Formats: sequence, structure tokens, C-alpha cells
Amino acid sequence: MESVIIEQQTRAEAAAGITVVNGRNYMSDAKGSLVPLENVKAEHKLEDEVVRKIIAFAMQLSAQIERFRGHTMTDLGEFDALLAQEYASKIGGAKGNRTYQTFDGLMKVQVAISDYIDFGPQLQVAKKLLDECLMEWSADSRPEIRAVITKAFNTEKEGQVNRSEIFMLLRLDIDDPRWQDAMRAIREAMRVTGSKEYVRFYKRGSIEKKWQNITIDLAKV
Repeated sequence: MESVIIEQQTRAEAAAGITVVNGRNYMSDAKGSLVPLENVKAEHKLEDEVVRKIIAFAMQLSAQIERFRGHTMTDLGEFDALLAQEYASKIGGAKGNRTYQTFDGLMKVQVAISDYIDFGPQLQVAKKLLDECLMEWSADSRPEIRAVITKAFNTEKEGQVNRSEIFMLLRLDIDDPRWQDAMRAIREAMRVTGSKEYVRFYKRGSIEKKWQNITIDLAKV
């Protein structure tokens, strides 16, 4: 019984950031050095305590959300299997996107598949062609297109591009043959390197009302 109490006390001290050496309490600083507890300023002790308390709750909540997501995907997977068995077909579109809804139309769960897209060496060919276009266009012509091109290839990290601006280029309709070749090079440069599955939850008070997102993301609460 005594050993159990000692073990519980040791765990509590470790959780509080306290290390006991020869019966004396220490706190480890950012350099890994042990500082006697009585030498740590009161405000530093309080800050340490507050952060540890918040992080403990955050870890519990994170684990709960992870379990919730696992149960959600299991439930939906079992439902999909029943449908596949009943109709000999899978639910959802070609990419696996699908929507589940209550009978009264007031709640729904959406599963969306988002692809990770990277660009191959053809993108450099596209950039060269677009640079040629910019060189020949006068400074005051097509300023909005010039801005989009600049944003697409002007990033802080070398070798990276602004994907959203690249996709914006593809939506522009320009007759210049070099522009058309550049857009073809961009499309051929696109490579799907992976995908991620997102689950979103919605509710509404009545059929006439708009869907409201059930927020789980802490940053959006």
C-alpha cells in the first residue's frame, strides 16, 4: 500500500514538473538544468502551473476528439458496407465525397476527400513562357494578370509556389499561344501526392433555414 502511495506521489510530482533528488525538490529549466524549487520565482512557478493545467486538459480533449473521429468513421463505414451489400455499389462520388442526412433533413454529416497536389518540372517551363508574356506586354496592360502571375511564383521559400494563385491562372482565358502552352504545362505538372479525409457536421432549425456548422476546431469557436 505504501509503495502505491509513493508511486502516485511520484507521478503527481512529475506532472507538476518537479524532480525529487535526495529528498529535495527541483524544477528543470529550458536548458535541462535542475533548479532548486525555492530558487524559482513565484511568477514562474505560477506560469508553469497554469500552462501544465491547460495542456493537460488540451491533451484529454485531443484524445477525446480522436476517439470521436474514430467512432464516427467506423459508424459511417459500417453503414456504407450495408448499402454496398444491399445495392452492390459504393456510396459517394469518384473521389469518395459523400453526405449523410437525418430523415427530417435537419442534421447532416459530410465526408470530403481533399487531394494534396504538387508540381513537377513542367512548372518551370510554364514560368518561362509566362515571363516572356510579361516582357512583351506593356507595363500598363493587363495589370491584374501581371499581379496574379507575380503572386503565383513569388513566395518566401525557394522552389515553392502559391497554389491558389496557380489555379487562378488556369481560370484566365487568354489567346496568346505562349499563354496556352504555359497553362498546358501547368496542368501536366500537377501531381496528386496524397489525400486527406475531412468530416464536417451540420444542423439547422428547420428546412427553410441555412445549415450551421457544428464547430469542433478550437480556432473557429
